[in-house]
Amino acid sequence: MNLKDTTLYKILIAVLVIVSSFALFSGVMEPDGALYASMSKNIIIFQDWFNLYGRGADWLDKPHLTFWIAAASFKLFGISAFAYKLPNFLFGLLGAWYLYKLAKDIYNKKTGLISAVIFLSALHIATSTFDVRAEIYITTFTLASIYHYYKAHQGSFWQIIAGSFFAACAILIKGIFVLIPVFAGFIIYWLFTKQYKQLWQPKWWIAIVLIFVFITPELYSLYTQFDLHPEKVVFDRTGVSGLKFFFWDSQFGRFFNNGPIKGKGDVSFFLHTTLWAFLPWSVLFYAGIVNLFKKKNRQNLAPESIIIWASAAVTFLIFSLSKFQLPHYILIIFPQFAIITALYLQKLETKGLKSFLVVQNVIYVLVVILLSALAYFYGFDNYVLAIAILAAIFIAAFLYFKGFKVETIVGRSVFLSIGLMIYLFVFFYPALLKYQSGSEAGVWLKKNYPSAKPAVLNYIDAFSFDFYAPGEVKYLWNYDDLNKYKNTKDLVLYVSEVELPKLKMEFNVKVLNSFEYFHISKLTPKFLNKKTRSQVLEHFYLVKVN
Repeated sequence: MNLKDTTLYKILIAVLVIVSSFALFSGVMEPDGALYASMSKNIIIFQDWFNLYGRGADWLDKPHLTFWIAAASFKLFGISAFAYKLPNFLFGLLGAWYLYKLAKDIYNKKTGLISAVIFLSALHIATSTFDVRAEIYITTFTLASIYHYYKAHQGSFWQIIAGSFFAACAILIKGIFVLIPVFAGFIIYWLFTKQYKQLWQPKWWIAIVLIFVFITPELYSLYTQFDLHPEKVVFDRTGVSGLKFFFWDSQFGRFFNNGPIKGKGDVSFFLHTTLWAFLPWSVLFYAGIVNLFKKKNRQNLAPESIIIWASAAVTFLIFSLSKFQLPHYILIIFPQFAIITALYLQKLETKGLKSFLVVQNVIYVLVVILLSALAYFYGFDNYVLAIAILAAIFIAAFLYFKGFKVETIVGRSVFLSIGLMIYLFVFFYPALLKYQSGSEAGVWLKKNYPSAKPAVLNYIDAFSFDFYAPGEVKYLWNYDDLNKYKNTKDLVLYVSEVELPKLKMEFNVKVLNSFEYFHISKLTPKFLNKKTRSQVLEHFYLVKVN
């Protein structure tokens, strides 16, 4: 590899990092992001790091670490959208660094750099930088664990401690199932290469023990919040064990669909999810997978490649067979996808490069056309500027990256991703958030009535209002609850338009402001078209109880 290659990929990484940071300077989205942010806010308000509360009640679903990280950021920088998103952004960069290190150590520096470029420019990684949940954290922790265990496999025992720490962190984000992508690759690698003795090496059993040592804060938190209090109502029943939910219901219960949280599985779900989530690399990735089925294409690869393929394949299969499926689950194996794609890209000869350059160009043109049309029909405040930026980046990509080379495919694909991120972070998402009435109401209330005692009446999904409103937000589930709080000084209710007439009939109230609402995570053609949008909008109100 020459200096030009190295410099180009480093520059692309730097630009991706700068542009993705634009996501830090806008709002928090519902449902999951705003829910997690509000729960992290409650940790600071209640000064309680062991008990989790969401929607005004004890909360049992995901483990604590996501909320601990966000709450620590709130402690340092204050409660804000920026402080909530910043750790997620930084951990995403840490994940890219670990990906580079792993690919470099198994293959070479060029593969490491291309893998990092692919990872940072994948669509769902970009959107997860804006709509912050838990998946970036779990992806980084899982990858870091694999890297340190890989180094431990080469003989460094101290890497066992680091690998087990990061594996424990991954568990504290999602649950015990994350050990599958961590260990499946190694176990299958040992079996395929007949390193059976590795299965009985004391260091790996010590690793398992260390993982359980490192997750004890979570076990203590669950035990004290739930197991010591069987009288608490969770999932509409009493006697719920936090420890049982952690080890069984939250993972195996979802997989077998016999736990308190159920779903409907589709074996093909993640096949078509990957097509859009891994853009602009998905076609190349699938071609790379097909390429791996031919024995001759695997012969010159490092034997440790099995760790990468097996980890991705087993995890993908588990996800596909699960009865509970969400698109963002797939992020956990995007690092493996990136390595597979990077390896395949470098093997392409002139004929293959020509073919995939055509494919990438077609994807690029289609995306620019679709986004430009969306900007016009949605009616962004600066839709002309949005289209102009897309066009300028498109032209720059084709002027700067020429010829049938790997650098051309990578460069144009990254420019597509950069255009997408600018479009989403600067224009599209801010335009959507205007119709997230909870955040709009919370911001208005904090600015115009900071002494208010906010509450939500007969509405369960007011996550963004919970986060943005000043102080603790009470949840009132009926009018008996409201009667108990009606004499609270400066009580302000967040209510739907369905609830408002009844509230006016039974209480002396004053409407402070109204806000337009649409479920912005479930977009429809009527909403996206500015001419028909008003037909599907609902309204929420801030109401002062006198």
